[in-house]
Amino acid sequence: MRNICLLLGSPRKGGNTWQLARVFKEEAEQLGCPVKQFDLIDMDLRPCLACRACQKDWADFGCPQPDDMGRIFRAVLTCDVLVLATPIYSWYCTPPMKAVLDRLVYGMNKYYGAEKGPALWAGKELALITTCGYPPEKGADLWEQGMKRYARHSQLLYRGMLAERHLGYDTEFMDHGKEIRAALFAREICTKWGV
Repeated sequence: MRNICLLLGSPRKGGNTWQLARVFKEEAEQLGCPVKQFDLIDMDLRPCLACRACQKDWADFGCPQPDDMGRIFRAVLTCDVLVLATPIYSWYCTPPMKAVLDRLVYGMNKYYGAEKGPALWAGKELALITTCGYPPEKGADLWEQGMKRYARHSQLLYRGMLAERHLGYDTEFMDHGKEIRAALFAREICTKWGV
């Protein structure tokens, strides 16, 4: 059994990324991998202030901002796999996802204080689910490259990306092929590594 933390950065309930994430979550749970999902759009998530207060405590998040990031931190710290699900806006993730990533890179990585500390999430796995309007190799490539670098910096194990294209607002997004690929991605994440 592998515990998955799914951070959903879509602002649209029922939207394209939400639909892919739903299939992924259902398949993972059927395989015995519990999924704790956070809908970021519904949460109080403030941007990082670069105050570096988090660097003073090497055992905890340490951020003094009184918002919902503490809940996310605890879920990420106790999961085996972190899955980031976001539509691509201007070749990168949505604003709530970016805020979370900025806060986690400081709160989890104690590299930025007077002394270099540990990465509290070292060895956890990272996977991406994304949707975009361009072919993925032109629409989601910068997001994937950025997250590969983020993973290396944070000592995370990058496990891949499921990227699906939407052909336009006058077309249906979800189809049988996308459902199959989302389920297969969940199966890969749940069974290929760490078992």
